[in-house]
Amino acid sequence: MSWVTLGILTITAFPIWGALALEVWFGMIRPRLIDQAEIDALAADLVRRHGSRAEEMAFIEEDRAWRYSDSFERGKWKRVRLHLLQTMPR
Repeated sequence: MSWVTLGILTITAFPIWGALALEVWFGMIRPRLIDQAEIDALAADLVRRHGSRAEEMAFIEEDRAWRYSDSFERGKWKRVRLHLLQTMPR
C-alpha cells in the first residue's frame, strides 16, 4: 500500500473516529466530571417533588435525553438515577 493510499484512507476515516471520540466525551467522560454535590441536589429535588417516584422520574429524564440524542444529559440523569437507587430505601 502506498503512502498516498494510506493518507487518503486516514483522511476519509477521520470523521468517523472524530464522531466516535466526541460521543465518548459527551456521553461517558463529561457526565462523570459533574460534581457530586450537583447530583445530590438533583436527587434531593426529585425526592422532594416526587417522593417515592423519584427514581422513576429520573429514568424518564434519562429516557427523554436518549430520545433527543443528548448524551451528556443522559449520562447526568443516569448518575442521578443510580444515586437514588443506592440511597432510597426499597
